[in-house]
Amino acid sequence: MIEVKNIYHTFNKNTLYHLDLFKDFSLTINNGDFISLIGSNGAGKSTLLNMLAGSFVPDRGQILIDQLNITHQKEYVRAKHIGRVFQDPNMGNCPDMSIRENLSIAYNKMKKFNLSRGVERKNEPFFLEQLEAFNMGLENFINIPAGSLSGGQRQALSLLMATITEPKLLLLDEHTAALDPVTSKTVMEKTKQIVETKNITTLMVTHNLNYAIEYGNRLVLIHKGEVIFDVGGKEKAELTKHKLLDIFTNSVPNDALSDVMAFG
Repeated sequence: MIEVKNIYHTFNKNTLYHLDLFKDFSLTINNGDFISLIGSNGAGKSTLLNMLAGSFVPDRGQILIDQLNITHQKEYVRAKHIGRVFQDPNMGNCPDMSIRENLSIAYNKMKKFNLSRGVERKNEPFFLEQLEAFNMGLENFINIPAGSLSGGQRQALSLLMATITEPKLLLLDEHTAALDPVTSKTVMEKTKQIVETKNITTLMVTHNLNYAIEYGNRLVLIHKGEVIFDVGGKEKAELTKHKLLDIFTNSVPNDALSDVMAFG
């Protein structure tokens, strides 16, 4: 279980751009949850992901994973147990390294360094099997640099790299926003399959209301660093886009509503 407890965080202290984004913010993520996180621009969605990943330390409060306090744990230490896929397909892998080399790095991140080979041929059948499951032809390009792949193929590779060691927490930061509709749907379906098969606790930021409703067992709406709406189970299953927009309309200003409707 992941617990974000009584978080306070201020940006640009003592300047004209001073912003108290989180004020006593708390959120509990249960084991196996697949949460769709929505909200207007500046609501704190990506900031929450960055905080969980360890990109910055909150001013006050705690972050716990399985009751272990990781609030001040370095980002590279957390990365052993946290997988992440960014919005930009170029950020999740090394463009000058082959698909095999990228996957080898991800596959070995939980292991101790020694004098053995970083890229082992014995892992290739496993890599090929995983790549083939995306139905993007990635298995045919295992020896070519990741930088020569299409955006959708690179994002699929990033998703595979983020989940190949079955992390305790998967962070998805609008990971289909830069893709065309067909590729976006393919990546989302594969995301769902991986998360459900491996039972990976997942937090997905999205501006796509259809995806927020369709995927995951729980939906959380935040605005200005506060949880406005948190629903799961049957209530989420019965949600429609119109119902969600009504909730948003009654909870946040019209200018924020336009941010979400533009992506809905």
